[in-house]
Amino acid sequence: MDFHTLVSMVVWTVSGAVLLFALMFVDSLFTRYNDLEELKAGNMAVTARFLLKLLAQGYILSCSIAASSSLGDALVVSIVSFWLLFIVEKAVELLLGKWGKIDLDHGTRLGKIGYGLLAGSLHVNGALIIAAFIRG
Repeated sequence: MDFHTLVSMVVWTVSGAVLLFALMFVDSLFTRYNDLEELKAGNMAVTARFLLKLLAQGYILSCSIAASSSLGDALVVSIVSFWLLFIVEKAVELLLGKWGKIDLDHGTRLGKIGYGLLAGSLHVNGALIIAAFIRG
């Protein structure tokens, strides 16, 4: 492994970490509760949702990095994927609210672990589909 590869690894890792932080921050702006406060309070439903979403975004980023020779391209794919998953999550939440009378945000805020797992699993499943597309 040469010096250029080591420097590239550091740059890609730091860039990926900054992107993941930014995406999770943006995600927290769209919930009806404060993610960090709920995490600190020990709300396991919020924690499960947060971790599953972080895992999904990390997986997408790792696949986009593996498939791309350009850091910019990999980051853009991750950002587009985030918005795609966000739209899918909101659509499913809307459908669950209309048809099943299930409010994922409210149930997650109340600490109902099943709600947090369902909300987070939407992102994990979406990430698996997106990653399959990225890898071709």
